[in-house]
Amino acid sequence: ADYLDNGNNKMAIQQADKLLKKHKDLHCAKVLKAIGLQRTGKQDEAYALAQEVAALEPTDDNSLQALTILYREMHRPELVTKLYEAAVKKVPNSEEYHSHLFMAYARVGEYKKMQQAGMALYKIVPKNPYYFWSVMSLIMQSISAQDENLSKTMFLPLAERMVEKMVKEDKIEAEAEVELYYMILERLEKYKEALDVVRGKLGEKLTSELQSRENKCMAMYKKLHRWPECNALARRLLLKNSDDWQFYITYFDSVFQLIDESWTPPAEEEHSLEGEVHCSIEQAVNFIEERITEESKSSRPLRGPYLAKLELIRRLRRRGCNDEYKLGDPEELMFQYFKKFGDKPCCFTDLKVFVDLLPPSQYTKFIRQLLDVIPLAAAAENEVALPGDIKALQQHLCVVQLSRLLGIYHSMEKKQKLAVVQELMLRYRHGLEFGKSCLKTELQFSDYYCLLAVHLLLDLWLEGEEAAVWQCLTLLEEGLSHSPSNAQFKLLLIRIYCRLGAFEPVSELYSSLDAKHIQHDTIGYLLTRYAGSLGHYAAASQSCNFALRFFHSNQKDTSEYIIQAYKYGAFEKIPEFIAFRNRLNSSLHFAQVRTERMLLDLLLEANISTSLEESIKSMSLSPEEDDIPWKDLRDNRDLTVLFSWDPKDRDISEEHRKLSLEEETLWLRIRSLTLRLVSGLPTLGHTIQPKNSEKTAENGVSSKIDTIRALLQQLEAAVDSGKKFLEQKIQYPVLGPPPTRMAGFFSNGSCQCQTSLFYLVSDIYELDTNGLEDSAEIQERIGNSFKSLVERLTDLFNKCKGDLIEVRDGTLKTHPNLLENLVFFVETISIALWVSSYCDSVLRPFKSNLQKKKKKKKESSVAMPPVFTHFLDYVTELQTLTSNVIDHIKGLEIILTALKLEELSLKDTLLLQEEKKFTKTVQGKVQSSYHHSVQEIGELLKKRLDTIKKLKI
Repeated sequence: ADYLDNGNNKMAIQQADKLLKKHKDLHCAKVLKAIGLQRTGKQDEAYALAQEVAALEPTDDNSLQALTILYREMHRPELVTKLYEAAVKKVPNSEEYHSHLFMAYARVGEYKKMQQAGMALYKIVPKNPYYFWSVMSLIMQSISAQDENLSKTMFLPLAERMVEKMVKEDKIEAEAEVELYYMILERLEKYKEALDVVRGKLGEKLTSELQSRENKCMAMYKKLHRWPECNALARRLLLKNSDDWQFYITYFDSVFQLIDESWTPPAEEEHSLEGEVHCSIEQAVNFIEERITEESKSSRPLRGPYLAKLELIRRLRRRGCNDEYKLGDPEELMFQYFKKFGDKPCCFTDLKVFVDLLPPSQYTKFIRQLLDVIPLAAAAENEVALPGDIKALQQHLCVVQLSRLLGIYHSMEKKQKLAVVQELMLRYRHGLEFGKSCLKTELQFSDYYCLLAVHLLLDLWLEGEEAAVWQCLTLLEEGLSHSPSNAQFKLLLIRIYCRLGAFEPVSELYSSLDAKHIQHDTIGYLLTRYAGSLGHYAAASQSCNFALRFFHSNQKDTSEYIIQAYKYGAFEKIPEFIAFRNRLNSSLHFAQVRTERMLLDLLLEANISTSLEESIKSMSLSPEEDDIPWKDLRDNRDLTVLFSWDPKDRDISEEHRKLSLEEETLWLRIRSLTLRLVSGLPTLGHTIQPKNSEKTAENGVSSKIDTIRALLQQLEAAVDSGKKFLEQKIQYPVLGPPPTRMAGFFSNGSCQCQTSLFYLVSDIYELDTNGLEDSAEIQERIGNSFKSLVERLTDLFNKCKGDLIEVRDGTLKTHPNLLENLVFFVETISIALWVSSYCDSVLRPFKSNLQKKKKKKKESSVAMPPVFTHFLDYVTELQTLTSNVIDHIKGLEIILTALKLEELSLKDTLLLQEEKKFTKTVQGKVQSSYHHSVQEIGELLKKRLDTIKKLKI
């Protein structure tokens, strides 16, 4: 066991063998040996050994524990349940084995059996937790039940009765048990009863979370539309803590609800269960004013009351009745707020929510007013006035962010924008002085200046200023050198490098972000969208692996979380974990990465290192199966991960998200159908009987071609939908979701090529079933297909021609679309070759039969059917075309190597010496990345060329 713990698996196996020589039947040694075998990649031997022991139904703890570990490593948790079912039969009174059995069921989600196991445990050892495990398993049955009705009429009422029994017998001990009761009543929509539980004696146990009782009461009052109680409770909680924002929202919601219902408090008794109720605007206004007066006496400044006043103004304006309540002018209130909190980073995000209260005509005046109160000092007359300490720097930064948000920078001329960029960078570099003592992992105080300067330059680049994008990269690399942990710098660099078509620097940047766990799903798209499409195949494989490793381990990890939740009685977390697991399993990104990863593997290996058939078998792919949950796809991407200070009309909107999801789904459908069509090629192999035989329908091959034809129709439909979608000509914001590769796929002709290749498969199949005799028409059709395919592929190649990087007026310009087209060319030619090897497998037997006939008849002139010549010409032309592309790529490599970037006259003398150094680095990175792409594409094409040479019949 020690050897296993230290990872020395071979020694562990040897030691186990020694033991087994002495003691033949030592179960535990066998299992430990099996674990060693499993870890050294001998899965089958390990499984056989484990089953040997399991068949003996061991009951010693060591063997059971060891087998559990082994099965977990094999990803076979269902075997653990069998193991403990047997153990419990033999040792029926063991609390330990029963609870292991319960947890084993929990791992595989067998809720009904969990319920039974929980009750069996309670009978042996009447401890409350076991009883409630059983109750929770009922709730889980109700959650997982397909039939809503069943869960409301059977599972939940049963769970409720079980808890009520414990309440009546006064056996409720722990907080978790009360939580569980509340959860059942809430799911049964018995809100009144749930409220009574929380407010009653049982509710006193709810102590672990702050305001747990109050929050649960509030939730029930809202469900019951009891606005007086909502209002009174919110009011009471705000008197305790006037900085709790959620209660301001509830307070305002309920006041206006009561006004709309023209509710009046009863004359005699209490206003409500929770005490006094406010039901008029006057009371609300006075209440907020009192909170502000109170705040001025408090020891630390609180933001809540001031923001609540702005929130109230906004709500009154919406109702069209602001001016009669003298709440003050929003502009003045925001100015006062800035004076109080301007030196806090949160000041900008607080005010951002309320800027729409300002009339646009006041924007410039408002910003000037804020600037006037910041203590800035200029060294000489014409110089920029700079802050003297971090507080003043924060205040100034807040104003700059507001200026961007109010669109003041957007409306400037190019010259003004460049001047602002220079000023921001000056302020950025000056601000670095305040952060000299910062650790490597801390951000510099002035980082946002640099980011804002880059945003302005991005505006200029989108307006057609080519040099601006290089300056963006230069400034970001400079910023990163001073603040190596700034994720915003890295994310923005990733986006810009990808837009320029340079993937190489991105891998390193992404791994330095150190994305954890769920982030592989939320920001993984930044990596996987570009790696393969820019020709970095090795990096693409790796980035898919990152993501897939996370998604696959999610299944296993979630089971562990659920088990921990049972152990510690955190019942309300269990449905959350299940929902989390489901959300990840139906993640759009997961489906995309799975599909792209398989296409990529086929591209790199099929018919190169292994046959197409073997590759498909090893991925257990089949054309009939579709494992993507199309109806439930969840878009878990974080599209706002990049900071943006853009005004609402330029920022990413809900509409953009919807469209992006639609586009991603359409593209995924095209890719997934392509993959399934390719996986159908080997199934069409030779098991075909003569045309008139009865067997064709039985041996399943005819249905295989039907599958392919059906998929082809689906592909056509998906392509049509994709084209319709692209007609909308959607432009996402520059930092919004990256568009898919769909537009390029259609415009460069890859799509038409790939579709016609699959139609060709159908024709070849027909030729195969009909034989060569009376098939002149099919043969001619196939011949024409070959001709048009070569034309289409040549067209596609023509769209790849041109310089990838060119120097224009002293500025570099990259052409990532040419690179993407080259990548599509490689993929399309690979599909062409897979289809060709299918043609080859059909035509070869025909040819050898003809040659046999020729020998029999001793005639020299048996006419060769035209299809052979067509195929030979086609293969020869493919070979020539591929050789031409390889030569073209060699040419690109030479040009890229010869590009002398040093000689780029950095005619922008605005650049400091410091900046020139970074500009050189950035351009070097882009050049090297393109060089790398072209090399990888060239290598792959050479391997494909070798496979073409084998196709000569």
